[in-house]
Amino acid sequence: MAVVLDLINNPRPRHPEKAHRPDSAEQPKKPDWIRVKAPVSKGYAETHALMRANNLHTVCEEAGCPNIGECWEKKHATFMIMGDTCTRACAFCNVKTGLPNALDANEPEHVGQATAKLGLSHIVVTSVDRDDLADGGAEHFAQTIRAIRKHAPGTTIEVLTPDFLRKDGALEVVVAARPDVFNHNLETVPSRYLTVRPGARYFHSLRLLQRVKELDPQMFTKSGIMVGLGEERNEVLQVMDDLRSANVDFLTVGQYLQPTRKHAAVERFVPPDEFKALERIAYTKGFLMVSASPLTRSSHHAGEDFARLKAARAAKT
Repeated sequence: MAVVLDLINNPRPRHPEKAHRPDSAEQPKKPDWIRVKAPVSKGYAETHALMRANNLHTVCEEAGCPNIGECWEKKHATFMIMGDTCTRACAFCNVKTGLPNALDANEPEHVGQATAKLGLSHIVVTSVDRDDLADGGAEHFAQTIRAIRKHAPGTTIEVLTPDFLRKDGALEVVVAARPDVFNHNLETVPSRYLTVRPGARYFHSLRLLQRVKELDPQMFTKSGIMVGLGEERNEVLQVMDDLRSANVDFLTVGQYLQPTRKHAAVERFVPPDEFKALERIAYTKGFLMVSASPLTRSSHHAGEDFARLKAARAAKT
């Protein structure tokens, strides 16, 4: 018996694993401090055209980032390599889930060329999770870093990687390619992992960041979490301590925003003054750089933040 799937009139759902999940309760109205302008600038349109011309994906689009208008107006974008389909199904994430296509062997070159065309001084490269690949996509990351170095040698490179869970040797491949910043987000506190990030393991992610410093003590490391997912304040402070134990240099803290009612609910909108308090506490714990605000995202203002990060290290030596 043959089974025919009509993917034109009945396209595959973006999140098939959530399709039959009941909608969460209606979310509270977003407060004024969350609101952003619609992306309509000339710079935004030019960045969008360049991405489509090079058949590139960005996490700005796929994850529904609220800062896309601001960043793309400045021709800043976070490239998302290895396709637009993730093998994980995190409850907070808007990236499409399912079985990904084969890797595009030309993608590293396309990213390098686009970096040069945009004239970027700093670039962030992230990816979907690729549990289907033997190395989790580590070599593809390395090839992309090398291609950027070839086409835009003056550009500093930040990678935001998956956790490479059960992919022995993968981390070493990425670190050997010498990005300037290695970022891996813990995303939330340990008690929320089972419901928010079920495919990952908190202490594995923490160990990944620690291992980067063991392999290359001079490489900057970075991690971020979201708040508003039902975590307690003392749990956030414990995450800070855990990250400092792993010698992480840079912490980001931002407000979780629900992509659809099938995703994890927003338990609370954290006011700006609480973010400021978290930022002050994080600095006292020894982070070189902290960015904490409702609209903070891992790659937001990454170039400016990298300059401040380097200056903070230089001031301590």
